[in-house]
This record gives sequence, C-alpha cells and structure tokens, in this order.
Amino acid sequence: MIQCDIVIAGAGVIGSAVARELSRFEGSIAVLEKNADVCEGTSKANSAIIHAGFDAEPGTWKAKMNVRGNEKMDKLAEELDIPFQRCGAFVVCLHEEELPKLKELYERGLANGVPGLKLLNREEALALEPNLSDAVCGALLAETSGIVCPFELTLGLAENAAMNGAQFYFETQITGLERREDGWLVKTSGEDFLAKAVVNAAGVHSDELHNLVCENKLHVASRKGEYCLLDKTAGQHVSHTIFQLPGKYGKGVLVSPTVHGNLLLGPTAADIEDREETKTTAEGLGEVLEKSALGVRNIPTRQVITSFTGLRAHEAGDDFVLGETAEGFFDAAGIESPGLSSASAIGEYLAALIAEKLQLARKENFQPIRRGVPRLHDMPAEQRKAYIEKNPAYGNIICRCEQVSEGEILDAIHGVLGAKTLDGVKRRTRAGMGRCQSGFCSPRVMELLARELSLDLREIRKNEKGSEIVLEKTRG
Repeated sequence: MIQCDIVIAGAGVIGSAVARELSRFEGSIAVLEKNADVCEGTSKANSAIIHAGFDAEPGTWKAKMNVRGNEKMDKLAEELDIPFQRCGAFVVCLHEEELPKLKELYERGLANGVPGLKLLNREEALALEPNLSDAVCGALLAETSGIVCPFELTLGLAENAAMNGAQFYFETQITGLERREDGWLVKTSGEDFLAKAVVNAAGVHSDELHNLVCENKLHVASRKGEYCLLDKTAGQHVSHTIFQLPGKYGKGVLVSPTVHGNLLLGPTAADIEDREETKTTAEGLGEVLEKSALGVRNIPTRQVITSFTGLRAHEAGDDFVLGETAEGFFDAAGIESPGLSSASAIGEYLAALIAEKLQLARKENFQPIRRGVPRLHDMPAEQRKAYIEKNPAYGNIICRCEQVSEGEILDAIHGVLGAKTLDGVKRRTRAGMGRCQSGFCSPRVMELLARELSLDLREIRKNEKGSEIVLEKTRG
C-alpha cells in the first residue's frame, strides 16, 4: 500500500490543475489515471476556447471559475510555455426578434465582471468579420475570449506538478473508496493507496466516485459533441471565435481559428448512455457542417482533414460541483464547458481548501516555470541552426506536414511524464496532426518509440491497451 497526503482521481485538465496548485504546498500527491497518459479522457477533445465568462448565470460556480480562470491565462501560458491567443469571440444573432437575448448575454457578462464586452450592429460585426452570414443582424463581442491548445495546457499543468513532486500513476483505475480512521483507502486496479484527502476529478465518471461516498447523489450525463477540423489553408476564414446564440444544450456549433492555424467547427450536443463512446457519425458531422454555415458563410468544407468526438460531463444541476462533500473528499464533478477555461481557478480554489484542511505549509522552492518540447519550425533560422548543430537529430524531419524533427520526438519521449504511445507523441509534438493525419510519419514515430523505450514494434500502441498497430512480422 502506498501512503500519501492526497490522491487525485484523474489526470485530465482539472486533475492536473489541482495537482499543480497543490504542489505549491508541502505534502505528498498521487495522481491516479486509468488511461496510459495525461489528457486521454474528457480533456482531449473540446473546443479549445478560453471563454470570457458572459454565458454562465451570475453567482454560479461556472461564472466565478470562468472569470477567474480567464484572468489567470496570460501568466499561466507564460509560465507553462504554451500557446495562447486572445483572439476575441463573437456571439452572432441571426434573427431580429432574438436581439433582446443578445442584450441579456451582455448584461449577464457585466454582472459576472467580464471586461471588454461590446454590442455590435450588423455593419460593425461585418467590418470585423467579413465572412459572417448574411443573416447576421447583430453580435456581442467579447474581447477577452481566447484560444489555447488543450493538450499542451493539460500537459503543462501535469508536467509542472510532477516537477514539483506530484507522482503520476497511469493505467491505475480506482475500484473502490473506503473511509477509515486514518484517512481514505483508495482501492485500484494496481496497488492500493491510503490518503488523508481525495480529489474527485474523474470527468464523465465523477458522479460514480461521488456516489460511492456521499449521501447527496449526483447524476452526470455523458454529452457527446462531434467536430470537424480543417486544414491550415482555411485557418484565416475567421479571426475570432464565432458562436451563435446559446440554446438548451449550450453554446451551439462554433467556428473558430486554432492556435496552430487550423479552423475548427463544432460541437454537436447529444446525451448518450455509453461514457466511453467517441465514434463520429455521418449524421453528427453533417449537423456540424450545416449549423456552422448558419453563422459563417463560404466555409471551405472540402478542406476538412479530420473529425473527432468529445464528451462533456453534464451534471443534472447544470453547474460545477466543487468543494468538500464528505469528510476529506473533495469534488470537482460535473465539469463541462467552461471547464477548460476554469481549470486553473478550480485548481487554485480546491488546493486552498485542502491545504487548510490538512494544514500544509507553502513550499519555499516551488518552481512555476515549465518548458515544453521545443518547436523548431516556429524558431528564427539562427536559433534553429543552433539546435541542429548541438544535436543533428533536430535536423531530421519525421513529420513533413507539421515539420516535426526526430529531436523533438526524442524530447517528448524522454521528458517529464514522457510519451509512451503514438498519441502521446502526437499531443506533445503535433507529429501526425497535419494534412496527412499520420499517413507518412506514424511508422517512423513507432520505430523511435520502440528504439527509445526498448520495446518490440508489436508493443507500440496508439493509446490504450488493445490499440497495438503491428500484429506480427510478415518477413524474417
């Protein structure tokens, strides 16, 4: 049995944010993740938006955490060495009779303390975004909204937590929780843990952990959303994130640039029973293309390079569930949008509660700076040349679409919480995220993983167990 002060269930963006904030204090932290890597669950597929905070009802956890998380993003991105752009967002109104709803959003944003909100008429909106639909009759502009890479944010938080002492245990699924006099016995698929406090950051499974120990039961629905990603040649079609007026199932289908220069469309919204179902469907992707065209015209949909599905943890109360809900048991449950925007604020809030509960002292040597895998393609020529002279592997291009070198992939494999799978390399370096979607580079990445981790090619996986790619040798 492993003894520690705090067990965190889940290494998604919320669990990683809580781990990072707790690593500011003297205390032992164990992060348990059922998947093979950071950011394999809910956090891996979302809209990558740092929302301004105008949408949530004033006074809710969603409103408070969103606004605080947005405020923290500039400093956080600098500390963690991750891309972040405050590109701003539009909420467009397509029907004259719904303009009062736009005004309601504006006033809600003011009540939440969101700066940089402006109501625009049709002409003002089109002047800033010429490709808006002809049906647009007004818009709300939120200047503080931004875009981020959800993989890099989650990895940055997790790696920085690990640098400061947090221990991560992958392929370790929690199977039971038992309250004892000396803390929580956390039963897992591997070794058991004994902790003074438990943090529930289990995404779409957060109600399952909560309901094991709390009298007040939760119900989390798995809300499925499908997306289309377009090539970088379409990345300049809009310069802001374009939302339509939100409806029953959230903010609707958006059109947004990404921090890497692509164009993103989605998501749909449908509650499903299977909490692991991430298949795309012809019907869902058709809905994405149809609804995105309502707010933005002439979207070059022939440039779609991939599609994917994300799951959101929608709690029946329609708000985040945060705080100590049983003795020594802390919830971060029902975290859906704006969860990515709120992650650092949720981490800050829960870490403060737990540190006070356990009487943890602040570290004097906390290191907030983390550096990611160097991105040679984005460097000035002289800097890139210096890297290659120091290590020729940086001059060997493995992924042609994204111009990712062997040196960058080796850094990803051997870094803090290093990559062990194809998806792990992809999320750390973008190898395989370009136009050909791994068609050229995946065999070469597999060879590097096998060589560096001393594995047989048949052991190399896309992600989880059962996703091995090479089944047998056909020649000796």
